[in-house]
Amino acid sequence: MSSMKSIIQFHISKGEKQYVAEGVDVAVVTQAKTLDELAENIQEAVALYFEDDAPESFGFARSPSVLLNMELPQVAYA
Repeated sequence: MSSMKSIIQFHISKGEKQYVAEGVDVAVVTQAKTLDELAENIQEAVALYFEDDAPESFGFARSPSVLLNMELPQVAYA
């Protein structure tokens, strides 16, 4: 039996006007103008994703953590 995942990962990138978060292990995408708003949107989106089914049915532990990975723009060197 495989072990349950305890972390839900999201990749964050900066669009032209908003930050975009895309789930790595879940089919969830959300966006917001600020990182604080984005964090709130991610929590709400994950809650909605698991609304009808327990996280265990998707291979996650009962109360998984959320890990955010942010892509920074390429740094220009002189």
